Amino acid sequence: MVLDLARERAPRLAGSRLVCLDGPAGSGKTTLAVALADLATSAGLDAHVVHMDDLYDGWDGLPRVGEALAPLLGPLATGAPGRYRRYDWHRAALAETVTVPPAPLLVLEGVGSGLAAWSHHQTLLVWVEAPSALRLARGLERDGADLADRWRTWRTAEDLHHTADRTRERADLVVDGTGRTPPGPPGEAP
Repeated sequence: MVLDLARERAPRLAGSRLVCLDGPAGSGKTTLAVALADLATSAGLDAHVVHMDDLYDGWDGLPRVGEALAPLLGPLATGAPGRYRRYDWHRAALAETVTVPPAPLLVLEGVGSGLAAWSHHQTLLVWVEAPSALRLARGLERDGADLADRWRTWRTAEDLHHTADRTRERADLVVDGTGRTPPGPPGEAP
C-alpha cells in the first residue's frame, strides 16, 4: 500500500519520490523501510534507504535534525547528490561522508524524518506506531539493557519533537508497527 500510494503521487524532490517513515523509536520504521525498498526493487524501481540513526550526532542529536537533513535533502531537491556525515555510535563521533545519488525512490526512515520544515519535498509521510512497552523492549533488545536510561531520555525528546512538529497529524498514512491492523489515515487509530 505504501509503495502504491507513493507511485500514485508526483515526485517532489526534483525527480525523486521522498517517502518519510517517522514515528517513535522501536515502532518498526526500519523493518518497513527495508520491506518497502525490497518491494520497489522487485517492481523495477531504484530505491535508496537512508536511516536517521546515521544522521543524528548522538543521543542528544534530535533537536538538530533539520540541520542534519539540509546537506542531504537540499542538493537532492536540485537533482544533485546529497550528503551526510554518518555518526558512528560505537566511537561516539562523526565518521565518513556518505553520498546519496538521486533515485526514483528515496526512503528516509527514523524519528524526525518527516520534519515539517522539509514537508514540501515529501511525496508521502508515513507514521509508524506500536505500543510503548513493545517499543522499549525492541530498543533494549537491539541496543542492550545498559542503555535503558538513554532510551528513556530519547523517548522524552522524541515525544516533544513529534508533538511540536505535529508529525502524526500531518501523516498521509498511519501504520501499525505490530502488523495487527491495516494502514489507515491519521485520524484512525490502527
